[in-house]
Amino acid sequence: MLVLQIFTPKIAHSSYLLAGSSTCAVIDPRRDVQVYIDTARAAGWRITHVIETHLHADFVSGHLDLARKTGATIYAPRIGKCSFDHVPVSEGDEVVLEDMVLQVLETPGHTPEHVSYAVIDTSRGAQPVAVFCGDTLFVGDVGRPDLFPGRARELAEALYDSLHDKLMKLPEFCEVYPAHAAGSLCGRAMAAKRQSTMGYERLYNIALEIDDLESFVASLTTDMPPAPDHFGRCSAINGRGPAPVSSLPTPVALPPREFAKLASNGNAVIIDARPYPAFGGQHIAGSFSLDLAGNFPTFAGWVVPPDKDILLVASDAAQVSEAVDWLRRVGMDRTVAYLEGGIAAWATTGLPMSHVPQLSAQQLQEAVQAHPGVVIVDTRAPAEYRSGHVPKSTSIQVADLRTRYSELDPSAETVVVCSTGNRSSLGTSMLLQKGFTNVKNAAGGVSGFAAAGFSLVQS
Repeated sequence: MLVLQIFTPKIAHSSYLLAGSSTCAVIDPRRDVQVYIDTARAAGWRITHVIETHLHADFVSGHLDLARKTGATIYAPRIGKCSFDHVPVSEGDEVVLEDMVLQVLETPGHTPEHVSYAVIDTSRGAQPVAVFCGDTLFVGDVGRPDLFPGRARELAEALYDSLHDKLMKLPEFCEVYPAHAAGSLCGRAMAAKRQSTMGYERLYNIALEIDDLESFVASLTTDMPPAPDHFGRCSAINGRGPAPVSSLPTPVALPPREFAKLASNGNAVIIDARPYPAFGGQHIAGSFSLDLAGNFPTFAGWVVPPDKDILLVASDAAQVSEAVDWLRRVGMDRTVAYLEGGIAAWATTGLPMSHVPQLSAQQLQEAVQAHPGVVIVDTRAPAEYRSGHVPKSTSIQVADLRTRYSELDPSAETVVVCSTGNRSSLGTSMLLQKGFTNVKNAAGGVSGFAAAGFSLVQS
């Protein structure tokens, strides 16, 4: 028995190859599946099983593409009522892979249909040696139960039972392989460590230390971070079966005037994936600033309209390819074109451009002290804001600017802040779309402000 982890950053997703001597299973695969095929081929394994713990909310799974390419059988929770060809599994079922027996445990809570797979290596013993627990249990945390409107308490109670009656009864030496680590919004406080043991989690997982049901429910149904818009969309896509990646449009290079014509037809949005200082220097009016160096997929899935064609502005062809992969991973499949020659070609064509002034930490401090009418908008999550923020700033998480922009004066000097400058650049682009005329970005964000020696306020 051998376990290989494939970690996908930005969405902090862990998928796994579980292998015997000649065959293997892929557990919770991401959408672009060639990495599993290449890994298995290099090791001399044949992929025979594709195993899903639940209908993932934060990314589109690669189960169908992997099955099509390898002939593997898909196993998915019976309660999920998936529309594609698969073997439905429920409590007590077993999936056999060479000397390994995967025992199915129904572990609802994060989602209603969630299952975990406890693995017995029969060549060595009769007790589970590993558990693939999806988003039920993380290192240092548990899955959030609030993704389904009106069902948070019901699912939190189910999660308590799943943990205490199922997973916590596994042996202390049982290895824990979750589907996410720190950086994912599928939990609140998961550790950066990507695997653990049941014994270690019993000792040091704060959520598992809460024995009282009411206290447990309260801890998971209050002050949770907002869930991005694409979470619900991805779950639905995974249940009905994603479109094959081969069927999706390949973006074409368009010269500036053709790009501008397509952008003006009312059925398209522009994503500028360049570093945020480049966006600030010059950009096409109306673009979303989504720096690839930041959490590009999460915020693209959160704020970009899913019913529009996507036009990309990037620094080079490699950046276009990377952006397309990330967009597809969160179910944004309509990237149809990119700007040939980039912003330099747009500029030499003589087409109009916009810019966003980038304030240094010192200029931000000057604005705080000397500009009484300045509005400072902190676009981080509320918990980040409470831990320390720029004086006089107002907390509006970046995705909420889609509606809460109406609370602000569009003619006022408005400085947008986040941790480093990425999210705030997205915020400036969204405010510009709403008609704001004097918007600036705090380059370096709160991190740079504090590093320059200026004091933060806690609340």
